[in-house]
Amino acid sequence: MKKRFNGRAFLGKALGVIFVAALLVFTLYPVLYAILGSFKTNMELVLGETFLPSQWHFENYVYAFDKLNFFQYTLNSVILCGICTVLSIFISSMAGYCMARHEFPFKKLLNTLYLALMFISLGSVSIYPVYVLMNDLKMTNNLFGLALVITGGQAANIFLVRGFINTVPRELDESAFLDGCTPFGIYWRLIIPLIRPMIAVVGLFAFRNAWNDYITSMVFTIGRKAIQPLTVAVIALRYSANAAAEWHIMAAGASIALLPVLIVYAFTNKQFISGLTAGAVKG
Repeated sequence: MKKRFNGRAFLGKALGVIFVAALLVFTLYPVLYAILGSFKTNMELVLGETFLPSQWHFENYVYAFDKLNFFQYTLNSVILCGICTVLSIFISSMAGYCMARHEFPFKKLLNTLYLALMFISLGSVSIYPVYVLMNDLKMTNNLFGLALVITGGQAANIFLVRGFINTVPRELDESAFLDGCTPFGIYWRLIIPLIRPMIAVVGLFAFRNAWNDYITSMVFTIGRKAIQPLTVAVIALRYSANAAAEWHIMAAGASIALLPVLIVYAFTNKQFISGLTAGAVKG
């Protein structure tokens, strides 16, 4: 029997394909433009007459690393992101474990405050008081102080971890306790191995947030250029000593900045997808 053509279903699939294709183009075009622009001369990139470089100028990357010290800025970003990732995982996993498994005074109030903070974005308003506080503590102009500020309170990540831990049966905790495990032992030996997918999600979000941060990093490293992360150093090329923004070197810096996030995602992809989908189906 010949299958009847369903015009409505075909139209729906066609629109879906067109939408996904358009989304893919709008997502990838800026990335490709930046990568290809990093191999052009500054004038060719500014004029924008060609999509592909007329000549491939690999020396842009050599200049960025050799003359502009991009290796040091990249290393600063890697160190900063490493500290932020470790702090985020440690804070969110321990706090999420306490919120999910333990009772303590003012727990409901703390829950409410964390929920409120998730929906309030102070943004640049909070930079000045935080800077004054960190300055009083002598923790400005160093990467660890900057990492503490960027890491923040981890409200959203704490709730993600808490929700994931709630899917772990409490009977496992009780069995471990009867076997002589302390509360910290249960957290370290039992909970942490079971929530590795969510730890990967938190770690990737923390790494990406720290790597892409600009305003906070600029403010907290303004007095010490040697510790500036890559994002700040790249934007600083807009005010070049040559009296013109070096857009081709900025494009090279942006291309360099893409690589670490892609590498981290490549290694955590499986855990990341597992963590996002965990708990979607219960039972």
